[in-house]
Formats: sequence, C-alpha cells, structure tokens
Amino acid sequence: MEKTEVTKGQLIYDGKAKKVYATSNPNYFIQEFKDDASVPDDIKTGAVRSKGICNNRISAICFNMLERRGVPTFFVELLGEREMVVRKLEIFPIDIVVRNVAAGSLCSRLDLTEGMALPFPVVEFHLKDDKLRDPLINHDHIKIITSVTEGEVKVLESRAKEINCHLKNFFYERNLILVEFKLEFGKDISKRVRLGDEISPDTCLLWDRDSYEKLDKDRFRRDLRGAEEAYQEVLKRVSAA
Repeated sequence: MEKTEVTKGQLIYDGKAKKVYATSNPNYFIQEFKDDASVPDDIKTGAVRSKGICNNRISAICFNMLERRGVPTFFVELLGEREMVVRKLEIFPIDIVVRNVAAGSLCSRLDLTEGMALPFPVVEFHLKDDKLRDPLINHDHIKIITSVTEGEVKVLESRAKEINCHLKNFFYERNLILVEFKLEFGKDISKRVRLGDEISPDTCLLWDRDSYEKLDKDRFRRDLRGAEEAYQEVLKRVSAA
C-alpha cells in the first residue's frame, strides 16, 4: 500500500463512531475509530470497550484485501491502534446496502423470516440524511434530489456487487456469513471512484457460519451480552492467514 508522511491537524468531523482530522497534506485525512455505540435516534447510547481498535484493524485488513483484488479504496495505511490515513474523498450522498440474507429492516418491510437466504444479492440505495432517517430511494429519486449521474449510479451498483462477492468469500473462508453491509463511495482528487468509510461489525451484519451467532453491532442494539468479545472474535478470524 501507499505510504505517506502526515501530521494530524484540525478536527473536521466528529460522528457517532469516528472522528476525522485534517492533515499536513490537503489530500489526506486521518480517520479515528471510537468505542462509542448507539442505535438510530440515539434511543440507546453507550460504548463497547476496544471496539474502535478492532474496527480500525478489521477495516484495514478488508481494504487491503479489496485493493489486492482491484477495488480502489481510500485506505492508505494504519497510523496507530485507532487511526488510519485515508485519501480525501468527495462523498456521494448515498449509502448502498447489500443484503445476502433476510435480516433487520428487510424482514419488517417485506415480512420475511430472519435468516432466509436471498436468491440473489439485493442492492438498496439510501439517501444520506440523518434528519430523514436515511430513507430508501430508487434511481429516479437519485436523479431528482442529488447531482449523482445515471452513469455514476451504475458504477456504484456494479462496484457494490463486486465488493459483495469478494467480502462474502473472504468472510466465508473465516467461518463467517456476510448477512448484509453498508458501503459509502466518493471521488478522489482525480475524480476516481473509491470505497470509503469502514468495513467492520459496525457496518456489516456477520454471523457465525455454524451457529448463526451474531458477531456484530446487533449484540449492542439488541441488548445481547458479549459485544466486546464479538468484535474481538471477528478481528481474530479476519487476521488469520
């Protein structure tokens, strides 16, 4: 991976799970992972000890894997236990959710049984808007309310399906089922589309392949015990050769 010398600058974003800092190089940011945890509308907030450390390392491993398979990401290098250097991106105002197994909101919306394998990956677009609770949108909505072009939407959808194939296989080999996950994309200074954000138990639903035990943020959301151990177990598995 690319190496760069940067020093941390001003805090420019403080979100629910991460902080982002400017650096001495205007083309790079430092992304810091937090232990903070919450559910939508902050009905429940708290922290999962060492979550930020686990998510930083899990994301780096997954980004590196995707880069080796030809998927451009914004990841540059790990900087410390909780920090990574990333490329500055102009983020698309769209979250992409890829679903392989029925779970969560898909079950409540379509009256599906949790755990049902879907016949093909379902790709959803959600508007990035906390006030509107990130509503589900389609291609026509995107044309009306964003500046994202039809060509860019096709690229994002194709890239999401490609990433899904790589991640599903990667996790399956480590005895994990990739149930669903959220992706964010953006354009770098040369206008190249790159994957951003993170790939971790915060943005993925991951189940043990044999027992279907949940090893992701749902342990916090659903008041299940062992959230800290779940994050550590995922890190242990993805770190294995």
